Amino acid sequence: MSSSPQLTRAINETDSLRFAQLSQKRLKLLLDLTSRTVSSLEFRDLLDELLGCIRCTIQCDAVSIALLDPEDPDAFRECAQNPRTSGYFQNGHLTWREDAGWVSNLMKTGDPLSITVTELETHGVARAGGFRSLCHLPLISRDRGCGVLTLASLKEDAFDEADIAFLRQVATQVAIAVDNALAFRRIATLKEQLACERIYLEDEILSGAMFEEIVGSSKTLLRTLEHVARVAPTDSTVLITGESGTGKELVARAIHKRSRRAKRPFVRVNCAAIPSSLIASELFGHEKGAFTGATERRLGRFELANGGTIFLDEIGDIPADTQIALLRVLQEREFERVGGSRPVSVDVRVVAATNRDLKGAVHAGTFRLDLFYRLNIFPVRVPSLRDRTDDIPLLAKYFIERYATTAGKRIRNIDKKTLELFQAYHWPGNIRELQNTIERAVILCDGETFSVDESWLQREAPGVPEIPIALTEALVSREKEMIEAALGESRGRIFGPSGAAVKLGIPRSTLESRIRSLRINKFRFRAEERASATSISANSRQIANTDRT
Repeated sequence: MSSSPQLTRAINETDSLRFAQLSQKRLKLLLDLTSRTVSSLEFRDLLDELLGCIRCTIQCDAVSIALLDPEDPDAFRECAQNPRTSGYFQNGHLTWREDAGWVSNLMKTGDPLSITVTELETHGVARAGGFRSLCHLPLISRDRGCGVLTLASLKEDAFDEADIAFLRQVATQVAIAVDNALAFRRIATLKEQLACERIYLEDEILSGAMFEEIVGSSKTLLRTLEHVARVAPTDSTVLITGESGTGKELVARAIHKRSRRAKRPFVRVNCAAIPSSLIASELFGHEKGAFTGATERRLGRFELANGGTIFLDEIGDIPADTQIALLRVLQEREFERVGGSRPVSVDVRVVAATNRDLKGAVHAGTFRLDLFYRLNIFPVRVPSLRDRTDDIPLLAKYFIERYATTAGKRIRNIDKKTLELFQAYHWPGNIRELQNTIERAVILCDGETFSVDESWLQREAPGVPEIPIALTEALVSREKEMIEAALGESRGRIFGPSGAAVKLGIPRSTLESRIRSLRINKFRFRAEERASATSISANSRQIANTDRT
């Protein structure tokens, strides 16, 4: 009997020690969570660290964080779990729509929800993981719910009132850490976008040598401007055509300035100046690690132009694979970054321009017909300078005043002979050539009368007709004949020492791209080989039968 008080004392001391150890572990957890609120970790790494800390302290079999999607209150946007192999959350997109009711109620009341074994049959998460106890705690920061912290156990009644009271404190710290991390991520995204816009604006300033207004009053130009005035207020896609140097970008800017998007970005992309291997990344952006050298995520030009207008200059030069992605943007208003799998939605008006014959390119198989129809909703033709010679005096006066001011010179008059020379010249380079000629003459001008050396404009120039479709067809036809001949010799084989690529002296990838563009059936040559072999075998049998007879 005397040992009973000692045993009771020992049990009490053991319980006190366990309680002290548990309190110490829980205090350490709260301190760890507090330190995470100012952590600079990547968002996904932060979630993993938070869950790891919680699971090491709280006796449970799994713990997870699910963040509510602000655009869809019935779905979760991002999820993380520990251990990752528990499998009851789908990484990235969790949508237990039958659980939307209790999630909504959890956010409204702010009280934890403990699920007992009798209620588990109606709970989606429990059914998926085979758990016997669940505890859901709302993550609320700044009076706004951002998600749910869930602890799961294979034991029944694993979470008592004391545990839930402590988990309230845990959830508060987790909510603060998550809210701060989301805020930091939004700030980082905005900083990235501002940096991209700053670089783009600097590029635009460097290209400030272009004149900034459409000058002229000729009938052909006024007809074009009338079309611009009609289409600008709409959101229709516009295809601007015309020779090089006619001012297609100015027309595109005029469309943007007269539209409801005038206060939003106008982003210009010269498709011909970007290598074909980089144009998809330039237009649609890329994720970190998408390719060698992609050390961080980068926004594409379409995202920079969101809400505004994107001007795709030299649209006829984009490669075939990028044409498919561009068609998707025009049809569905969404795309995927290079190396990414999540669709990105944009609200962008597309204005394209080209000096090529796109109909001829479609006929030749180098430009998609469906993309042409999507771009050619409202065509605008910009006249060449030789078709609007009445505008040359106005243009000359505008450029002379502009460059004289820049050079600090005072030019009051234009030599009559020079003006006649300007109007008689055919201007193969159009307005850009006129602009460069006047800039050069202003630099050399010493008096108040502007004049140009006649020798500058006496080059033989029969005109600048567009490349005839017949020539384009002939080149494409010849290319197709050469590829088919090489495929015939190699019996349909593309690569290898005896392949068609080696015979033509071009890379395998280039040959396959041209085969697709020219719509050559490479399997036909293999079929011909089999048919030839079958025919030879049949002839051999016939000859053998004849010999026996």
